Amino acid sequence: MRKKKNYPKESSRYRRPLNINVGMIIFAIIFIYMSFCVYTYVKKEKIQFYEVVEGDIVTDHSYTGIILRQESVQYAERAGYIHYYVREGKRAAVGSRIYSIDETGSLSAFLEEQGENNAILTSDNLSEIKRQLSSFAMSYSDLDFDLSYSLRLGLDASVSEYVNFNTLESLDNMTGQAGVMFWQVAAPASGVVSYAIDQYEGMTAEAITEADFDRSGYSREITKAGQRIASSDAVYKLITSDDWSVLFPVSELQIQEYADKTRLHVTFNSRNLETEGAFSLITGADGNTYGKLDFNQYMVQFISDRYVSFEVETEQASGLKIPSTAVTTKEFYLVPPEFISQGGDSSDTGLLKEIYSETGTSIEFVPVSVYNSTEEYYYIDMGENSPVKAGDFVVRPDSTERYQIGTTDTLQGVYNINKGYAVFKLIDVLKSNEEYCTIRKGMSYGLSVYDHIVLDATTVEEGALIYR
Repeated sequence: MRKKKNYPKESSRYRRPLNINVGMIIFAIIFIYMSFCVYTYVKKEKIQFYEVVEGDIVTDHSYTGIILRQESVQYAERAGYIHYYVREGKRAAVGSRIYSIDETGSLSAFLEEQGENNAILTSDNLSEIKRQLSSFAMSYSDLDFDLSYSLRLGLDASVSEYVNFNTLESLDNMTGQAGVMFWQVAAPASGVVSYAIDQYEGMTAEAITEADFDRSGYSREITKAGQRIASSDAVYKLITSDDWSVLFPVSELQIQEYADKTRLHVTFNSRNLETEGAFSLITGADGNTYGKLDFNQYMVQFISDRYVSFEVETEQASGLKIPSTAVTTKEFYLVPPEFISQGGDSSDTGLLKEIYSETGTSIEFVPVSVYNSTEEYYYIDMGENSPVKAGDFVVRPDSTERYQIGTTDTLQGVYNINKGYAVFKLIDVLKSNEEYCTIRKGMSYGLSVYDHIVLDATTVEEGALIYR
């Protein structure tokens, strides 16, 4: 009997029923929503704000001027090796010895021999050298690199003079015993001694020209102690008065700004010095106008300088200090004050506006936002949400007199964000520079200390919500 084959039975795959988990769906929706909120917050541009503070702005103008003094150049009467007895910037009395001339070089050889044991610098010498270096560092500019050569010459001459002076002061008797012969030259007048000769000694204020302020070709000669000089060489100069002047170029705008000034407050940063000088405007030889400051003290501090950098403080304004970038302008409707009224049973400020319909004309009170007021006009918002538009008529309270909306004017202000949205606030700028403005405080419709304003007014519009 044939066996029956057993074929495997086809089995159908079991499908699990789809169970929708409501909790997972809600979680997914919340996750997507929160992700979207985080993304939009990160991508949204943040509005930077500034907290209003009290402050002031001082307007400073920087200049480089030329120093003029009463200078008298002294010339050598004979040739030889020169040795100085008076240091740069020291006052010499009439008849006091200034320098000596050694025609044979015997004094120079004697000083060189003795200097090996006596060549020292005192603490005063070192302090003066440090002062020269500090002054140069504070006023240095890459545009004036050529002045570093003058500094080098000046320091070299100073060190040489200090060593020579210190040696001479202790060797007067020794030179006599050694039989060294030399000629001594005395001061013809009382004055301050300087060894920097630059050909500007005889210049007057009226002879100044624009070319004199170009320092690219400026040079000065400093005769070193021990140097051989020829007869009639310039060897030093005497400044015979404490009066000195600084001449500087001024622009047309500054001429107007200084027109009524007789004194100016000046800061010499290189000397850490503030003072006042008598001010005047003069006409130079080239027909240009220049400023002139006259002083009667501190001349010795600038004895080695011909050019000096300084700042002039012209005006100081106190008030509320805000960044210049926060300032903007806005246009407003102008409405005479007699058309402003208080609304019914509220204290809102508004206008009585004519409303036109098929049944006729009626009067309706509409509240308005007032941003400024003068004796002639109130400044009313003319934005999209303003209840009045150009061409509308408003009625004077208790009268039939009408006024048509349309006249406009512009106000300067900032956006206040204390309430979380931008609100235009009026400002009155007292003084400004490139970075900040000083505005009047205590103004109606204005700002107060600690108010928060938009740092950059171009980034918002009035009414915009502020995300901080």
